Amino acid sequence: MSATPSHEQTPPKIRRAQIVALTLLMVSGIVNYLDRGTLAVANPLIRQDMGLSLGQMGLLLSAFSWSYALFQLPVGGLVDRIGPRRLLGIGLILWSLAQAAGGFVSTFGWFILARILLGIGEAPQFPSAARVVSNWFPLRERGKPTGIFNSASPLGTALAPLCLSVLVVNLNWRWAFIVTGIAGLIVAVVWLAVYRDPVKATLSDAERRYLEGHEADTKPAHAVTFADWRSLFSHGTTWGMLIGFFGSVYLNWVYLTWLPGYLTMERHMTLMHTGIAASVPFFCGFLGALTAGWFSDLITSRSASPVASRRNAVVITMLGMVAFTIPAALVQSNTLAIVCISVVIFLANAASACSWALATAAAPPNRVGSLGAIQNFGGFLGGALAPILTGYIAQSWSFVPALLTAAGVAFVGAMSYLLLVRKPIVDETASNEAMQAPA
Repeated sequence: MSATPSHEQTPPKIRRAQIVALTLLMVSGIVNYLDRGTLAVANPLIRQDMGLSLGQMGLLLSAFSWSYALFQLPVGGLVDRIGPRRLLGIGLILWSLAQAAGGFVSTFGWFILARILLGIGEAPQFPSAARVVSNWFPLRERGKPTGIFNSASPLGTALAPLCLSVLVVNLNWRWAFIVTGIAGLIVAVVWLAVYRDPVKATLSDAERRYLEGHEADTKPAHAVTFADWRSLFSHGTTWGMLIGFFGSVYLNWVYLTWLPGYLTMERHMTLMHTGIAASVPFFCGFLGALTAGWFSDLITSRSASPVASRRNAVVITMLGMVAFTIPAALVQSNTLAIVCISVVIFLANAASACSWALATAAAPPNRVGSLGAIQNFGGFLGGALAPILTGYIAQSWSFVPALLTAAGVAFVGAMSYLLLVRKPIVDETASNEAMQAPA
């Protein structure tokens, strides 16, 4: 087996395209998570203004996740069929309009609808990003770019309390939705104007040969059919990733949706102090995603199996999430609780980056978006349930059993990755064509 070319051997034009693609994915990802986090930041004021109970707020926090999760299934196939440029561009426009609409709602029902539309619009973000990385990067070098685009989620979440608390406190919570919606529309215009998929890019023969040598999608493969997509569910690897990501995202979304409210209600911090305290763990998450991408590539380069090495990284980081959530729930010190939560979110985003890198290694080249979206579907079923169950458990008892429940769910997810994700999924169509080809 030949060695993977180093970065110095990457043609300059392709290197520039990689940098542009990752920059745009980072910016769109940050806006994506600013939009998701706006509701969590403004949680206390929205509940007071609209007269919502903790249970109703849990439903409102989860409305996004239900539509986001369900639309992962068709979105994955659409990314593989029509390409990430068009699909992510459409998604950016839709979710930005839905986010801005959240600033104008007058009833609980209309707010639920705006959050549902936000989930539909944001659904293409990460499957598209996974396909972009698959298209532009060699198999054993996908960990770092995957970590980079995944780092946008904790970075956006960390910036949300710092940036949006100022708008919420000094103006009104509605302006936080309107401003972030406008920002998303600007990003949509830039994405559509600048980004190109390799198959549509103007590349020389040498540049195309370089990408083709790494199985990049520089020329049309056979169109992904419903049968191709459905066949993914016949593999244990798919189910291990789906169930495993359910546990990972469930625990992460407990913190993502309830951390500001938890700090104000359970630990009695002021809103401004909460803005600072809630940002620290997510900046740690940003570092976790970047570190995981680098480390995942390192161990993969020294392993005979990219799937096994990336899977093991997911399992280790998820078990760490479980281990640190338990003291985070039980300690009396606010400072020590923030430290433990910071470690959990560092590991949660490391696990997420490794999970998406796993999708690029486990899927056939023409179904990376499909497998990644199926995994993400499982994850955001967990993301949809997490705020509801957390809200009702906290309302009935306290946040302590809610956090311990989340730790148990994440443990089951880690075991699903470990026991079910054993080998890559073979492209049956390509294998059959190869067998039928004349010698």
